[in-house]
Amino acid sequence: MAKLNVAPTKSNLLHMKEQLSIAQDGYDLLEQKREILVMELMRMVEKVKLLEHDLEKQIQSAYPALRNMLMTVGGDRIERISHAVQYDFDIIEKNVTIAGMGFSTIEVKLPQRELFYSFLGTSADSDKVMVEFFELLRLLTEMASIRTIVWRLAMEVRKTQRRVNALDKMVIPQTRETKVYIESVLEERERENVFVLKSLKSRQGRN
Repeated sequence: MAKLNVAPTKSNLLHMKEQLSIAQDGYDLLEQKREILVMELMRMVEKVKLLEHDLEKQIQSAYPALRNMLMTVGGDRIERISHAVQYDFDIIEKNVTIAGMGFSTIEVKLPQRELFYSFLGTSADSDKVMVEFFELLRLLTEMASIRTIVWRLAMEVRKTQRRVNALDKMVIPQTRETKVYIESVLEERERENVFVLKSLKSRQGRN
């Protein structure tokens, strides 16, 4: 690792010592941040896995319900029912803090189910389909929010890791090597000065 191109002076030595201390403190703080981010990322990844399981289970429940409804009332009747059904879904934006970072998440507020069609020509499958797909919508919305958080956490982990590596592999070694170099030059100068002073005193003693 090449040292920094600075003059070997006492003021630069003090500056290098200060820079080295700051770099080492920064490394420790960034390493702590990286560990916290990784822990939170792993926690959110586990949450995604659980949600994927719930989604798969919900899909296996919702689409068979729709298929049963198709077989019971027929496609034409389902299309007429779908035109009659009108729901407004509120998407709520929320701010959450994870590992000191702020994230915007969304949550769907499911409306209360209403009866938009008559009981004639329908069956219990109609209500079941509505319930199943409401829940599927809720899970999909939650998954979208969590996946966004996971992506941003992963990006922050990579960015923090790059900074940790830069301090560990470049900044700290360069600063330390420069500090050692300046110290060695100053010590050599000090020895030369001592030698010169001794020589002068020796000459004065002989005169």
